[in-house]
Amino acid sequence: MRHLLSIDDVTSDDIRQLFDTAAEMHDVQRRQVKKLPALRGRTVINLFFEDSTRTRSSFEIAGKWLSADVINLSAKGSSASKGESLRDTVLTVTAMGIDGLVMRHSASGAAHQVSRWIDVPVVNAGDGTHEHPTQALLDAYTLERALGSLEGRHVAIVGDLTHSRVFRSNVKSLVKLGAEVTVVAPPTLMPAGIGSWSKDAGFAISYDLDDVLPTADAVMMLRVQRERMSGGFFPTAREYTVGYGLTRDRLDLLPEGTPILHPGPMNRGLEIAADAADAASSLVLDQVSAGVAVRMSVLYHLLAGQEEGVTQ
Repeated sequence: MRHLLSIDDVTSDDIRQLFDTAAEMHDVQRRQVKKLPALRGRTVINLFFEDSTRTRSSFEIAGKWLSADVINLSAKGSSASKGESLRDTVLTVTAMGIDGLVMRHSASGAAHQVSRWIDVPVVNAGDGTHEHPTQALLDAYTLERALGSLEGRHVAIVGDLTHSRVFRSNVKSLVKLGAEVTVVAPPTLMPAGIGSWSKDAGFAISYDLDDVLPTADAVMMLRVQRERMSGGFFPTAREYTVGYGLTRDRLDLLPEGTPILHPGPMNRGLEIAADAADAASSLVLDQVSAGVAVRMSVLYHLLAGQEEGVTQ
């Protein structure tokens, strides 16, 4: 694995290897001293052209716990705000001798393009409405810790699919791990061409959340990305919640103990009720914890190789 730009870059065996390493990294979080020497002397740049809390912070923590030197750059504080091109920006930071680049950008395909310009490993931390591979990996890792094998498990992904890069990566990773996936959204928030893609990729489509929930082994709610919406995708917030929100009443449709996930940030009261977000079966905070472990694993495999004694 040279880069991690898409879930297409990894096989099911690759994912299993990443998860095995992530489990070791997860144990490190419980130590009093969390530093590992695996990436000592390596420098990683987190280059974010979009706002982020969870992804950027977890990549920073992941790099630092592996003893890498981590530098955070944002568009607002870089020469990009003065009109510098993306190509000039990444070539400039690479010329400083960095060993890895983690990048988030609003343009779909930006990370792939950058990987063709520079000769260091690139991790896609979200590109437009394309993909967010490490989020999908941490989601699947979280579900496996809760459910065991995902083979044959029914996972429902619900919400704003049109604008979601998380959904696109999650469908690919869950199907590779043997899960049965159903995506649920109003017609206005179903991506164009999803019918043909679903047949090729092996997932189901539904417009009826109440019909899907009783058979779900896990449900993942997606944020309604109002900042990306230029038109009326649904009449009112209230109507969206009534039709597609995980409300208090809908919790009764789920089998007892069904894991509830959300990649965050959550719009409480819109796509997910507080009762669901804070339920005993909610894995939202488990996802955050898993995010550090999985991103440590990704950085380790990209930058350190396959040496023995990962957590020594």
